[in-house]
Amino acid sequence: MSAPDLGVLAEHLSMETDALRGALGAAGTEAFATPTPSEGWTVADQVSHLAYFDEAATASVLDAARFDELRAEAFEQGLAMCDVIAARYRDRTPNQLLEWWAAARTSMIAAMLAAGPSARVPWYGPDFSVASAMTGRIMETWAHGQDVYDALGVDHPVTEALYDVARLCARTRANSYAARAMAPPEGDVDVVLVAPDGTTWRFGDAGGESITGSAVEFCLVATQRRNHADTSLRPSGPLAAQWLEIAQAFAGPAGMGRAPIVARP
Repeated sequence: MSAPDLGVLAEHLSMETDALRGALGAAGTEAFATPTPSEGWTVADQVSHLAYFDEAATASVLDAARFDELRAEAFEQGLAMCDVIAARYRDRTPNQLLEWWAAARTSMIAAMLAAGPSARVPWYGPDFSVASAMTGRIMETWAHGQDVYDALGVDHPVTEALYDVARLCARTRANSYAARAMAPPEGDVDVVLVAPDGTTWRFGDAGGESITGSAVEFCLVATQRRNHADTSLRPSGPLAAQWLEIAQAFAGPAGMGRAPIVARP
């Protein structure tokens, strides 16, 4: 299936953004101090993370020299990078964070739309197209939004962005290994998912091993918001099972993942 155009991706990103901002507005500013499932992070930290990397994404499109500085800082900090960024902005009020994020997201979308879907831009992993960069911001919003929804104790609204997240997650098997300095083993793993409306989404048709199950659960595992043991996802063989163990849709060093919620014997 062909990728959606950049305008469609921008619409989907706006849907996911509006849903998250709506949940934050309903919860009130006092909720920004609520701890999230990301250890040591509050709701406020999740918002500052999104704003910071929206600005980084804008720099990757408009100012390569500035992005090189940001990337060099990230590589120097290594695994501590995201915690350092979170701490840096903890003096901002909830309203300041929301205003920053809104401005950063608006600027980023405008820059990406002006550049066009095929333009190549740098990131914290390999360079990629603007269309892929936009999809990455959708995935990040969905994933960090999930932490916020979990913290607030409310359901994550299903938007059309879920398909973009699932499609990206299904294409990041190699990244899951690269993040751990491992070469992916030979052999294909197809992904066959059931969307919330009952539609089947198939990614890959090589006829090899497969992962099947809920689209939402697959996205939660690949963005490391749930342990695969807490889902009904079904791997059909050892390659598929190994991928679920290390799945990582986002760039950068290997993430810590989440421990199972349900104790296992």
